[in-house]
Amino acid sequence: MGNTLSLVRLALTEFLDNLHTFQTLQARIQRSPGLPLPNPSRSFWSYPPSPIATHVSQLPTHADFIVVGSGITGTSVVRRLLYSASAEGHNVRVVMLEARDVCSGATGRNGGHISPPLYHDYTSLKRDHGQAVAQKIIKLRLAHLEELRSVAEQEGILTESQWREVESVDVFYNSDMFEKAKRKVQTYKADLAFDAEHHEVCEAKEAIEKYRLAPDTLGCISSSAGAIHPYQFVTGILAKLLSRYPDRFSLCANTPCTSISPPTSSNPYYTLSTPRGTITTPHIIHATNGWASTLLEKLRGKIIPFRGNMSAQRPGQSLPIPGSNHTSHHSFVFYTRPIGYDYLTQLPTGEHELMLGGGFAQDGDEGYEAMANTDDTTYSTRTTAHLSGVLPRYFGEDNWGREGVPLERGEGMWAEGRVKALWSGILGISVDLIPWVGRLPRVVSGRSEPPLSSVVKSEKEEGVHVSAAPGEWIAAGYSGEGMVHAWLSGKALADMVLGREAEGRLGEWFPDVMRVTEKRWKKAKAENLLDALDD
Repeated sequence: MGNTLSLVRLALTEFLDNLHTFQTLQARIQRSPGLPLPNPSRSFWSYPPSPIATHVSQLPTHADFIVVGSGITGTSVVRRLLYSASAEGHNVRVVMLEARDVCSGATGRNGGHISPPLYHDYTSLKRDHGQAVAQKIIKLRLAHLEELRSVAEQEGILTESQWREVESVDVFYNSDMFEKAKRKVQTYKADLAFDAEHHEVCEAKEAIEKYRLAPDTLGCISSSAGAIHPYQFVTGILAKLLSRYPDRFSLCANTPCTSISPPTSSNPYYTLSTPRGTITTPHIIHATNGWASTLLEKLRGKIIPFRGNMSAQRPGQSLPIPGSNHTSHHSFVFYTRPIGYDYLTQLPTGEHELMLGGGFAQDGDEGYEAMANTDDTTYSTRTTAHLSGVLPRYFGEDNWGREGVPLERGEGMWAEGRVKALWSGILGISVDLIPWVGRLPRVVSGRSEPPLSSVVKSEKEEGVHVSAAPGEWIAAGYSGEGMVHAWLSGKALADMVLGREAEGRLGEWFPDVMRVTEKRWKKAKAENLLDALDD
């Protein structure tokens, strides 16, 4: 859903200014997110539904690995587990559990951007973690551009996933914000020379002419980025895995995990309960992001659910069509004031819909409404009212032109005006602003681990196990930037689960600061989030 951290700052500032309200917030973030609600608001991405949207494999009684969640993280984990085990000749069983339809959570409800925050975050990352760690995080984010393209190509879904390179444009209307951003770009370029050439600063006149923006635009900063159809990317890969590994991969939609029981003297495995029965395993991988603390109570207040809003809109008739007449594909982030912005990308096919999200800080109550809110069956009236009307203002009425006309009237699925669809999605905000990836210590999971003897052994090498020691694992807490963290976090996590960290060369590219440790868990507190956001 894009970066939500300015609204988080607004919400926390308001809460801290009022002790009673802050106590109310504390109570909210400490309660369980619950299970995803049925009948979520209709995401434009997920129609028409994938043929596997409601796929329900027969639930086995046991699996070597169980992945909870069917978004981009879970898909990355499953793909890596199956590929690696197959390459080494191990016959393992992987089960994916999803509470609703496949890819109906944040991945299937986001903005479709692969636009890593680079200069935006580098200064604070360097301050908090040191230059070497900051650069490793930046490189991980950048790597997602090529990684997602490469995976789509390998799986034969490059066209349907709509992966494309875009020019990302940050648009500024506040002079102080623009000047601060330019200083950040200078620092970024000085420290990361390999990416310096991809950032360009345009002052007002050039920016307005080059990107056909409204006349009160003060300037822009552009960089290389990407965009994708997140739903078709994930469901396309899962469909391929079901076909490729029919006896080793089970996908169970509408099969929520309702509880987890630790091993006992009579059962050496975890036992997961679902409405369709129970299943045992030595490894549980949590890939539920904003809902992670439903099954992991000790993560409440560490990964906070947060509701964002999205829209799909018809472009004005005078806007250029991306890809035609040598027109580039663009994505935009519109910074209108110190707290609040909107983000936009445009589809390459169909009606070339404008996918606009954000609307942050349109009302003082918006932060309270969004924080710890897991109700994606509806959306914010105030925020979506802003999103529905603001685009001609950003581009200028003359550049926007007449309103777009539906290609096919009377189809019934979408509204026929400018705004075709409105929906919401649930993000997971990490209170220290770093994703949580890796093995869960017992103090965090709250459950004892199965014994090593419960892990299946290699059929080729006597005494060698096909995975690391049993346990619970997680990749979550992307703070609105899942498309530039989730895939490689899932890939790294799968290598950890398999005990292949050396083979995966994680030490070279994966930032250790993202690992879950007891020390980090104890330190991470919601009341410290304002300090982390202060930059």
